[in-house]
Amino acid sequence: MYDKERGLYIAHSTAGTLCITGKMANRHGLIAGATGTGKTVTLQVMAETFCQTGVPCFMADMKGDLSGISQAGKMSGFIEKRLPEFGIESPEFQSCPVRFYDVFGEQGHPMRTTVSSMGPQLLARLLELNETQAGVMNIVFRIADERGLLLDDLKDLRSMLDWVSKHAKEYTTKYGNVSSASVGAIQRAILQLENQGADKFFGLPAFEIMDLLARDENGKGVMSVLAADKLMLQPKMYSTFLLWLLSELYSTLPEVGDMDKPKLVFFFDEAHMLFDGTSKALLDKIEQVIRLIRSKGVGIYFITQSPTDIPENILGQLGNRVQHALRAYTPKDQKAVKTAADTFRANPAFKTDEAIMNLETGEALVSFLDEKGAPTMVERAKVLFPLSQIGAITEGQRLDIIKQSGIYGKYDNAVERESAFEVLIAEAEEAEAAAPQPATTPSSTKGNGDEEKEEKSGGKKSSGIMGKVMKAIMTAITSTLAALVGTYVSNKVSGKKSRTRTSAKEKVVKNATSAATRTITRELTRDILGNLIK
Repeated sequence: MYDKERGLYIAHSTAGTLCITGKMANRHGLIAGATGTGKTVTLQVMAETFCQTGVPCFMADMKGDLSGISQAGKMSGFIEKRLPEFGIESPEFQSCPVRFYDVFGEQGHPMRTTVSSMGPQLLARLLELNETQAGVMNIVFRIADERGLLLDDLKDLRSMLDWVSKHAKEYTTKYGNVSSASVGAIQRAILQLENQGADKFFGLPAFEIMDLLARDENGKGVMSVLAADKLMLQPKMYSTFLLWLLSELYSTLPEVGDMDKPKLVFFFDEAHMLFDGTSKALLDKIEQVIRLIRSKGVGIYFITQSPTDIPENILGQLGNRVQHALRAYTPKDQKAVKTAADTFRANPAFKTDEAIMNLETGEALVSFLDEKGAPTMVERAKVLFPLSQIGAITEGQRLDIIKQSGIYGKYDNAVERESAFEVLIAEAEEAEAAAPQPATTPSSTKGNGDEEKEEKSGGKKSSGIMGKVMKAIMTAITSTLAALVGTYVSNKVSGKKSRTRTSAKEKVVKNATSAATRTITRELTRDILGNLIK
């Protein structure tokens, strides 16, 4: 709830209202706590408060609960009971302007980017490549840039990998070895990514990052809600996608210095996924982006279970903190509670570590930055209730909001342009057409004019070893029949006995069979040797 006098009203304690100072909201923040302690509601309260001040927000919706921010809330017994705690007599329930997004294009506008825009470093993380394979990916991107080939989608990347593999010797001395084993491993990783549906994420039209900074006609900041229930099934894809968004914001937005309020607030839910299995080089880049992006007017708020999920160098940059309850059943859990308590400026009224374990649902330890940028003393407080709907909306309501969106139709239909895939296919076809055709050699069989004639069966020329074998068999059968007929006529004329005729026939058949065998063997031997010589 926004109050012009008090600021961004988030929680209330015995000491009074606890508000985020507008010009300190881009100093980033943390919402932590065990499952079911109220993190999602706190996120919703913060987001709608920013919305009322004209600050747009981006957030990932893990279970569909945050979609309710698009609808006005209603009075309930729970809210009515808590009104006196916040000094509110009659709350003005209201909705926030919302745009729904979905990487898979099912529950919102598609969010796409090109392979080139993501770059080799983030793509290597997404594909979970080792150092050698990541090096090959860098070479492929460099060669594509040199040749002016656009890498829009995964089929462009596949084509480029195949081309580089075939021409690896040309680039070995310049860029290093490109082994077929590394290329094969990358191709398999791409296939696995396609099976997860990531092919829908790469392509055109690419998402324009400035669409996240929209306001409605009343001056409210537009809430960009990403449907992440399906995306969460692939943690690497989820975290890499959000990291790409942060990188795009950092590289696109101009420097603005300190402002009265942020240009955008970015909520990063399940933040631990961003740092799991991340290389040292990429972790350094993340730290740099988080440290410097505040000068672009962007505040980043991480949502996770424990502060220990965040690297210390990054945790130290999170000035506005809301800590919900943590459970400590094991020595490891107790250490996490102690770490969380140590991140706050102590309050002599209570022990921070004990308070963390005794917080009720909706209750939290809160510390925001003051006007001078110093953290205030930690307070045990109750987080304000949302003025928008708590819980998911229906599919019909979601569809109506999507169709009424100001960007409806801008990203919904994928488009194709001439990129690496089309260019390399065309080059291959041109090379094949320009290649000299092998000369046709005449048959080496002499004395048989029939073998040099073209024979057709069903409109096709007979050729190859099987065709010649069939010719040899037919020739042998014809010779055998001719010999049998000749012997029969001769015996009739001479009047020889039956036994003599039979003996002659057997001899003729044997000779004819041997001749056929020799003919077949000769044809087979000739063709086989010919193929080996070729």
